[in-house]
Amino acid sequence: MNDLATGLPPLSAIRAFEAAARHGSFTRAAAELGMTQAAVSYQIKLLEERLGLPLFQRQARRVVLTEAGERLASSVMDSFDGLRAAFAAVTQTAEGVLSIQALPTIASNWLVPRLGLFQCANPGLAVRMTTKVGLSDPQADDCDVAIRRGSGQWPGLEAHWVMKSEFTPLCGPNLFRDLGRPPQPSDLLHVKRIGKTEAWDRWFAAAGVNSEATPVEAGFDLAVQQLEVTAALAGNGAAMCSPIFFRRELCEGLLVQPFDLMLPGGYDYWLTYPARRRTARKISLFRDWLLEQAREPAPISSAPSSPASPGSAARHPDYSCPS
Repeated sequence: MNDLATGLPPLSAIRAFEAAARHGSFTRAAAELGMTQAAVSYQIKLLEERLGLPLFQRQARRVVLTEAGERLASSVMDSFDGLRAAFAAVTQTAEGVLSIQALPTIASNWLVPRLGLFQCANPGLAVRMTTKVGLSDPQADDCDVAIRRGSGQWPGLEAHWVMKSEFTPLCGPNLFRDLGRPPQPSDLLHVKRIGKTEAWDRWFAAAGVNSEATPVEAGFDLAVQQLEVTAALAGNGAAMCSPIFFRRELCEGLLVQPFDLMLPGGYDYWLTYPARRRTARKISLFRDWLLEQAREPAPISSAPSSPASPGSAARHPDYSCPS
């Protein structure tokens, strides 16, 4: 749409007029706008020709608004003040809110319990959290920062390693209650398996168990570890998940990690954000805080144990609860 259709003169001419009227000087207006004095004078001449009225009286060392110029300047300056206030409000709101996107389980079980500490340290910064399964398209994410799983290589994103991804079977404390002996990895062949089939097959292979020899009823693949552990807590079987996200349940004995054997998940957890925004203050504050949190140990089991064979019932030694 052109300027004639909108009924307005060119915005460049209006900007030059507003600055010159506010400063009472073409020279100072030019300095503010990054233009030459001649360019400001030319823009105002175009505006005067369009209106058919003189807007300034040119004097030796200054310019003075005419009566028509004063009437126009009052409305134009009020309009520009409103625009400046609107843009300032948008900028202030954007810089005052940190939007975080994360996978559901790391968000609810690891990040959210710690976010209060971040907000205490940064009381002027509000936090908006959303969760999303997959986070497969970084360019489509409408957020300041995201915690995702992957290789750490995403075009256009800065990526900082947060923690490794590991998995092992987790179950309720009564799943093997009737065995009358410590459970063995092969006992898992006879319970419902919750989680991805390929993860179970990998774990059985690492434990020296032939999972193909024993048929198993269809299990659950709920896509979200939090949901899969909830199913295990309800006595529906064993879930193949990351113990680090279930510290409280393991410490309280609601959940059990029956075997030491932990396998890498293949893709680790990373903090990501657009590379072009790496210097944004709110992003750098969160990045430094999050990486410091990730360096702290995350105790989750009831007691430390010595290294054990895959068939033992000892819990992983890296996840002991505080005394």
